[in-house]
Amino acid sequence: MPLLPQRVTFGAQLRVLRTARGWSQEEFAHRADLARTYVSGVERGVRNPTLDVITKFARTLEVEVADLFPRSGNVAGTTADRTE
Repeated sequence: MPLLPQRVTFGAQLRVLRTARGWSQEEFAHRADLARTYVSGVERGVRNPTLDVITKFARTLEVEVADLFPRSGNVAGTTADRTE
């Protein structure tokens, strides 16, 4: 099955938010009470997290659920996401 762009974009945003905190996948997974391999799969776009898991990600990162979904496909921290 091909990777779906919305999963890849979500995973990339999750990775940006995680690494901005200086957390490894292992540390993030531990804080979220999830398996590291599951976090890896979400970040690579091969896993489709449920709403419960998405909420757990947001709480662990101390962000709003909406912050996990980049606007217009732009991932936080990229030039395209910045406003002038």
